Amino acid sequence: MFRKAIRWFSASPPRTLLLGFTFIIFAGAQLLRLPISSANGETMSFVDALFTSTSATCVTGLVLFDTGTYFSTFGHWVILLLIQIGGIGFMTMATLFALILRRRISLKERLILQESLNQGSIEGLVRLVRKVIFYALALEMVGAVLYSARFALDMPLGQAIYHGIFHSISIFNNAGFDLSGDFSSFSSYSTDLFMNVVSMVLIILGGFGFIVLADLFEIRKKWQFSLHTKVVLGVSAGLIIIGAVIIFLFEFTNDRSIGNDAFGHKWLVSLFQSVTTRSGGITTVDISEFRQATQFFIIILMFIGASPGSTGGGIKTTTFAVLVGAVLAMIRGKEDVVLFRMRLSQERVYKAVTVTLFCIGIVMLGTMVLATTEDAAFLKILFEATSAFGTVGLSMGLTGNLTVAGKLTIIFLMFIGRLGPLTLTYALGPKPGRVLYRHAEGKIIIG
Repeated sequence: MFRKAIRWFSASPPRTLLLGFTFIIFAGAQLLRLPISSANGETMSFVDALFTSTSATCVTGLVLFDTGTYFSTFGHWVILLLIQIGGIGFMTMATLFALILRRRISLKERLILQESLNQGSIEGLVRLVRKVIFYALALEMVGAVLYSARFALDMPLGQAIYHGIFHSISIFNNAGFDLSGDFSSFSSYSTDLFMNVVSMVLIILGGFGFIVLADLFEIRKKWQFSLHTKVVLGVSAGLIIIGAVIIFLFEFTNDRSIGNDAFGHKWLVSLFQSVTTRSGGITTVDISEFRQATQFFIIILMFIGASPGSTGGGIKTTTFAVLVGAVLAMIRGKEDVVLFRMRLSQERVYKAVTVTLFCIGIVMLGTMVLATTEDAAFLKILFEATSAFGTVGLSMGLTGNLTVAGKLTIIFLMFIGRLGPLTLTYALGPKPGRVLYRHAEGKIIIG
């Protein structure tokens, strides 16, 4: 029976990814349950440990306990390891060790890597893995140095380095875990331009995806970007700017958030909140004090999320771009969806629509379950469900008060959000057979 289950999981790359992430999450939960993982030496309940492990592995950042005070140093390093594996991808890490040991990467492993990195072919995957590891470690190292230098002004040097390393890895991987204490995130640095800029740059670069990073760092070799990179850069910049402007306008007179702040501080807070919705998970203000219109707008930004092949979740910026392109093409009476003077195949448009509808359905299902199990306002429940699915990690305060059923629902949403709804469908669904016929064409009225 066990062997049959293993063969079934290893029969396709999506199933292998499903099994791999599940194994890492449960292994992480067992480590977090150890008394050595908590600061007070107590054993965490299995559901709470599973929740924390899933949040770290799926680089979400929703927490039941304050990370800085509840967990010990050992617990912090377990969470950090889970974040690193979950952010870069366990197959990428496994390939790294294989390359270090000079072991040949098999065709099956390349296919799993292709699924993990969301690539269209297996060509150049090993080179891409080397780039992923190099860029991730290099950016995390730079971030750690910058954070450590700033933290050294507020704490002893050893503690500053420790905090710098933890926050750099967490924020670059868009995980949202922090050691600030008392669930305060980066609120004490809301007016600190240096901390805001470093954090935003790490979130943005982590959310771009490693394909885009490779294009950016190698621009001198080819002096042009791929269509994918152009779309990611364009949509990401547009969403960040539009998001900052709308948050600024909605919260300008809100005394509970930024209404009493200086004009420059209002812009800084608005820009940071817009960036962190890309899947960052850290915040410099209490989002529960925002107006409902702002909170709903943030839900939309979280649902769109980061970019393919990145450490973030959501339907992805490219999917959003294809949907907007399809709508504009229909309005203009054109058959083709064109982005940056390049025509997209119908398959890409169908996939974008499918992903979006899947994601809407999953968020709706999770929201309905949470609305049944939790005693909270609907907007707060929708916010939490979208944040979990988009692996964002922003919260309006519901996470700490979840019931057991609510925790399991959020775990489910975080897992699907990180793995991807289509990957989960391909993993659990039957193997598609060859279509031997086509049905006659029919017509229905739309709109």
